[in-house]
Amino acid sequence: MAKEFDVCVIGSGPGGYVAAIRASQLGFKTAIIEKRDLGGVCLNIGCIPTKALLKTAEVMDYISHAKDYGINVKEYDHDFSKVIKRSRNVANKMSKGVQFLMKANKVEVIKGHGKFNKKKELEVVDENGKKTETVNAKNFIVATGARARELPNLEFDGKKVINYETAMKLEEQPKRMVVVGAGAIGIEFAYFYHSLGTEVTIVELQDTLVPIEDKEVGKELEKIYKKSGMKIYTKSSVEKVDKKGKSVKATVKTPKGEETIEADVVLSAVGVVGNVENLGLDEVGVKHDKGAIEVDRNTYKTSVDGIYAIGDVTGAPWLAHKASHEGILCVENLAGEDAHPINYENIPGCTYCQPQIASVGYTEQGAKDAGYKVKVGKFPFSANGKATGSGHTEGFVKVIFDEKYGEWLGCHMIGADVTEMIAEAVVARDLETTGKEIIHSVHPHPTISECIMEAAAEAYGEGVHLGSPPKKK
Repeated sequence: MAKEFDVCVIGSGPGGYVAAIRASQLGFKTAIIEKRDLGGVCLNIGCIPTKALLKTAEVMDYISHAKDYGINVKEYDHDFSKVIKRSRNVANKMSKGVQFLMKANKVEVIKGHGKFNKKKELEVVDENGKKTETVNAKNFIVATGARARELPNLEFDGKKVINYETAMKLEEQPKRMVVVGAGAIGIEFAYFYHSLGTEVTIVELQDTLVPIEDKEVGKELEKIYKKSGMKIYTKSSVEKVDKKGKSVKATVKTPKGEETIEADVVLSAVGVVGNVENLGLDEVGVKHDKGAIEVDRNTYKTSVDGIYAIGDVTGAPWLAHKASHEGILCVENLAGEDAHPINYENIPGCTYCQPQIASVGYTEQGAKDAGYKVKVGKFPFSANGKATGSGHTEGFVKVIFDEKYGEWLGCHMIGADVTEMIAEAVVARDLETTGKEIIHSVHPHPTISECIMEAAAEAYGEGVHLGSPPKKK
């Protein structure tokens, strides 16, 4: 006998479980279907456990520079298995937290893989393919997330060519690693393993690291990472890998010709693709293209009535906070609430290596390409008292304003813990705050956040801490 619900969510990542909770809060009888652990990729093999790993890397960095703070540490080491175990414990704790939230909000959890066999009916099977449940719902929300993209010449074998999930759970620390792709995932793992002593080589097809960021940020990160000892190849690609023998040999095509790099493991981090397979989407007529379900960005309706989709499975940007927000708006629309649509031009992006990277809005080149005349201000952390006192002077804040109206077009940061600062720019842009208003807003001293105000002042020729001559009006 089929189970009946008002809302059934397929997938329990940060989009799915948030949507299920909000649906229950709004009075819907709600179920969530999950074939693995509650919390999805983000809580179990993504955002959260990687931050635990990166914290270990930060601690190692602090210890290695302890003498800079007047502290003598004569001997220290790390236990790689315990580093990984700590990360897994953090993930497990967060997953159990989601279990608690499901019970507290009376959301029924159904274990298994869901597949549509009719527009209003879902068949749930276990890991052996055996049918366990039939679910009927007035509304289905597909929140199945995404997985690592696999290139034909870099097929994952879980040993010598790996993806981010394997990189998070390696039993032994590799001595040498090649990271293919310098986006957020690749850069974070490169930083983690390098900080623990692995010899890391980064290969990126574009001309800068973190290529979706402002070019000045990518160039600054490359300078810092080269100084730390990483080997970096930009405008380069891995053409093939030879996995014979104990090591793996990667053939890298560079602007200067081909090179062979020998390593213990190659981490392929060249993006993600939505999990649209084996859901019965084609059978019921849900349109999707290149791993992304097509939706209305205000309601999250698919091409089929009663079926919605949110998060990574709908395409870029592949961000947990975007998925959560979409989940809330989706069910609020179902409930007839006055749901405020997402401004997709104002979703922040964060990369949690050190120095961290955070941004929102246009890059400088993007703003110019869009036809804006811009005012650009940049303020280095080396000129900030709090940053200098903390010993983290690398990086800067860069702001971009429309010359005509003062509209805040973009904000880009690279520096210690800047992911904690970007929300100021997000809120200010939502409130249509101008550059002058940022300058006139009193920022606390001494703080790192002062650099936002200082960068805005530089854009308008009003900066006082860099010795820059005033800009002509």
